[in-house]
Amino acid sequence: MYAVFASGGKQHRVQVDTLIDIEKLDAPVGEKVTLSEILVIGDGNGNVQVGTPYLENTAVVGEVVQQAKNKKIVVFKSKRRKGYKRKLGHRQRFTRLRITEIQDGSNASEEGNENGS
Repeated sequence: MYAVFASGGKQHRVQVDTLIDIEKLDAPVGEKVTLSEILVIGDGNGNVQVGTPYLENTAVVGEVVQQAKNKKIVVFKSKRRKGYKRKLGHRQRFTRLRITEIQDGSNASEEGNENGS
């Protein structure tokens, strides 16, 4: 089973027990994080659920493994023949997650309908 979720302005495709680096989240190492902006869930057999824009009652649960910074990116500006040069560096913070669970909302709603009938 796989899921595509949105976080930090980007979309990520994940499966259970994968490590993924996403934009920094405010969560300490070891804490479980629930991401609810799920765009697509597929089971690998061709069955795919697509949200409009997000799927309801679905979530991706992950455990924060690390809070760190990426490699330095050098930003160099210059204007030719003017003697203008500026060199800046930037290190983007990120959160490394281990995906522990993909919660599919259709299973929970089907169970609820069977119990209610």
